[in-house]
Amino acid sequence: MTFYRGHLLVCGGEGCTSSGCNEVHGAFREAMRKKKIEDEIKIVQTGCHGYCEKGPLVVVYPEGVMYNRVGVKDASEIVNEHLVKGKPVTRLFLTDPISVDQVPKYEELDLFRKQHRIALRNCGMMDPDSVNEYIARGGYSGLAKMLDTMHPTEVVNEIKESGLRGRGGGGFPTATKWEFCSKAKSNKKYIICNADEGDPGAFMDRSLLEGDPHSVLEGMIIAGYAIGADEGYLYIRAEYPLAIKRIRNAINQAKELGLLGENILGSGFNMELKIKEGAGAFVCGEETALIASIEGERGVPRSRPPFPAVKGLFGKPTIINNVETLANIPYIIDQGAQTFASVGTDKSKGTKVFALTGKVKNSGLVEVPMGISVREIVYEIGGGTFEGKKFKAVQTGGPSGGCLPESKLDLPIDYDSLASAGTIMGSGGLVVMDEDSCMIDVAKYFLTFTRKESCGKCTPCREGTMRLLEMLEKITAGEGEMADLDRLERLAKTIKTSALCGLGQTAPNPILSTLQYFRKEYETHIKDKKCPAGVCQALFFYRIDDHICVGCGVCIKACPTDAIEGERKQAHHLDMEKCIKCGGCVDACPFHAVIKE
Repeated sequence: MTFYRGHLLVCGGEGCTSSGCNEVHGAFREAMRKKKIEDEIKIVQTGCHGYCEKGPLVVVYPEGVMYNRVGVKDASEIVNEHLVKGKPVTRLFLTDPISVDQVPKYEELDLFRKQHRIALRNCGMMDPDSVNEYIARGGYSGLAKMLDTMHPTEVVNEIKESGLRGRGGGGFPTATKWEFCSKAKSNKKYIICNADEGDPGAFMDRSLLEGDPHSVLEGMIIAGYAIGADEGYLYIRAEYPLAIKRIRNAINQAKELGLLGENILGSGFNMELKIKEGAGAFVCGEETALIASIEGERGVPRSRPPFPAVKGLFGKPTIINNVETLANIPYIIDQGAQTFASVGTDKSKGTKVFALTGKVKNSGLVEVPMGISVREIVYEIGGGTFEGKKFKAVQTGGPSGGCLPESKLDLPIDYDSLASAGTIMGSGGLVVMDEDSCMIDVAKYFLTFTRKESCGKCTPCREGTMRLLEMLEKITAGEGEMADLDRLERLAKTIKTSALCGLGQTAPNPILSTLQYFRKEYETHIKDKKCPAGVCQALFFYRIDDHICVGCGVCIKACPTDAIEGERKQAHHLDMEKCIKCGGCVDACPFHAVIKE
């Protein structure tokens, strides 16, 4: 066994990979070789830390110092100064957006300090391609404990006592689903991991698959044992090549150690796992559509009942859990149901992973206890909106979710509270919006997505979403009328109660929530023909203030349509017939003479 005096962890998540972490990793190896310390410091490429906008991220242990936006040229300095001389490179420390202090240790940053990591417990902390590192961090101990001491019904009861609810949608109790399937009479059952993460901006499941693949496999094996399944599928979208690669590697490693396959750990229990690559259809995140896709059919939903737990894949009882749900299972079995249940609220136990994005200083993956308020996530973890901009709304639940206004900042984030406020937890998207966001445009954006992704099987979704979109386009074009608001609400509620599957049933949520909380903004678009946020192009125009303009000519060079005219040192004129409202003149003018009205 080799002992090291230190470890250097280079984030290898997709965010940091796109920022050049592979090149940085190579630069560290070369710099360490030159200093002849490659046998003293172990370099590890990990999964995602969550602070993706600051990548590539590098953490040095045992100190726990984190460096951000590390480039190839920085590698030799970190090696020479920190690893050799013991002097951290302070210029690469992260800066706290609230205190504006440089913070050497990542756990001291607000983005990490208030988190409680269960599902993400190993992400960014180990080599995801090493089963030995997973085992060293307690991996597969839950599986071993279960096979040695627990009956399948005891496993189901343990999950029931934990209060775990599905992390991929409406929050259905995980144990209830397992119980239905375990009691179903069949000579064959299946377990499926739903990794068809299709929400725009969501990357929670992706990061788990890439950063801690064995935890998902262990969760599937435990679930299979509990329901009596001996075969399972991981349905992963083909756009996640790194996740597929690491899951495939994890499956091979688990088989080599007898943790997967026949007679697992000598228990007599068998489990085979296979990968099915999805083609990217959003609707295949719905259970019955996903099953059809695995069977080789077109991925479209079917009516329920029968539910998959009774009649699922190839007509056999099937349990489908999403990635985050499965990643919690080993922790619950190993640490006990009460440990998990001690976190969160009475009806929403444990933690939830969110992809925090939008108009917020800190963006990335955060895992927080259920019941935390929207305000705590936006301001204490996210650092608040950018300077000078007022918070306007937060959108939860992806395209199927709703928008909550400033008055709901103290709303606790749990399944029931969000549902009562007109939105959903969903898979965990959380988008922050400021005063520059138009809520009608936001609703139109998400409805455009769901309409495009509709499979077209049922009339309410196929035709209804198109009509909703047409009305929103009419309003943002300045052609709306007050009667449209009643039509929007009536049609949205009809689709919600009559569509075949969850995609159609939740597609109206962005409209209903914005009508509920931002109705005045709709009315301003219709009555005053104005977009308060200045987003809807038909409802604003630019003009040049001749009292401010000095005639420098910078805006003329920036205009792609020659809409600006004027002599040097004389106030310029903007021809609105030629103007395409691209905003190039606004960005270019150093005197802020171009006004949006």
